[in-house]
Amino acid sequence: MILTRRTALGLGLGATLAPALARAADPAADSASVRNNTSSFKMQDWRDHFDRLDRATIVADTTSRALHFWSADGADYRIFPTSVPISDDLTKRGYTEIVRKKVGPSWTPTPSQMQRYPDWKPIGPGPENPLGTHAMYLSWPAYIIHGTHDTRKIGRRSSDGCIGLFNENIAQLFELCPIGTQVRVI
Repeated sequence: MILTRRTALGLGLGATLAPALARAADPAADSASVRNNTSSFKMQDWRDHFDRLDRATIVADTTSRALHFWSADGADYRIFPTSVPISDDLTKRGYTEIVRKKVGPSWTPTPSQMQRYPDWKPIGPGPENPLGTHAMYLSWPAYIIHGTHDTRKIGRRSSDGCIGLFNENIAQLFELCPIGTQVRVI
């Protein structure tokens, strides 16, 4: 058999598509990959969660791992990929609001983290800080919407209860959300 450019290109394309074709043949593998893909964001409508849009509003969807933001007048809608709590036991769902904001936050382990990891110590602002560059504290103690320097966490179950965003995204959201922004975690 003589190997031509066309044959080599066809073999290369076939090798590239083979894994995708194998996943398409296995519905279980396909559904697992979609759950973790940013294209699986579920559209949300603020009216499904709040009676009125009289102030900035956030819906953090832990299933699709997305944070939805609406401005007080509804003219600005944005969606951001997030990290979410590792387990349902660590996930607090319901209504809350932003009560405090901090650029360059410090991180202190919670009492439950100290029980599990007694060697953990508080970390000041900087690249080692798990809260990233900005933090918005919720009315629930120890629950925060914050950035992260570890971008591998976004799109995954990786937190002890908080909602994490890329540092660039939390910086945008931080500017858009005043104290009192209504939040629902679903």
